[in-house]
Amino acid sequence: MTPLVKDIIMSSTRMPALFLGHGSPMNVLEDNLYTRSWQTLGMTLPRPQAIVVVSAHWFTRGTGVTAMETPPTIHDFGGFPQALYDTHYPAPGSPALAQRLVELLAPIPVTLDKEAWGFDHGS
Repeated sequence: MTPLVKDIIMSSTRMPALFLGHGSPMNVLEDNLYTRSWQTLGMTLPRPQAIVVVSAHWFTRGTGVTAMETPPTIHDFGGFPQALYDTHYPAPGSPALAQRLVELLAPIPVTLDKEAWGFDHGS
């Protein structure tokens, strides 16, 4: 992270909105410049109350929001080492936040998903 970006983030009174591409799914297993940059970002930002993730890997008709207490890890890829399929991300979900997103996005219809999807490798 450049000093300028760090200054901008740290001088704000609000959490920044970030768009971060995940790159190769293998990054979850590797130690490289990319993964170390993610670690630095995590140590730089204050701890968030919640994180909203938008994933292009969840194909739906319309807009859906995962609304589970414990979303599963989705391995929506193929041809990688077994260690990647054995990796799980046990982050908590928030049905209350999902419901709040439905309210904030109105009048756009949003489906609350309570069983079909979870955290994919784009999350």
